[in-house]
Amino acid sequence: MSDELTTVADLRRAMQAFVAARDWQQFHTPKNLAMSIAIEAAELMEHFQWTDAAGAIPAAQLTAQRAEIADEIADVCWYVLSLVDALELDLSTAMRAKLEKTERKYPADQFRGRSQ
Repeated sequence: MSDELTTVADLRRAMQAFVAARDWQQFHTPKNLAMSIAIEAAELMEHFQWTDAAGAIPAAQLTAQRAEIADEIADVCWYVLSLVDALELDLSTAMRAKLEKTERKYPADQFRGRSQ
């Protein structure tokens, strides 16, 4: 499965089946899922904790490190998808709306090449 061939709906169905097979829906409250996202994001951040900006990409290219980083990113995404399900949101709609809002806030002609 690649990003080119997998839809958000495919990923949501896979996560729903995984959770249902374990009867974990009862634990997937918005509070628990939001906390889990933060915890997994912190675990992802640990991989870059003591690197400077220039060292972050080379550190992430190391084979073992790369696999661990991919696992942490996947954990964050799975919890996001679970939270989207728990709240009955449409992730694509939410992301497109946020992109439009952010485009208005940071017009490309005014912010190109600037971090703020």
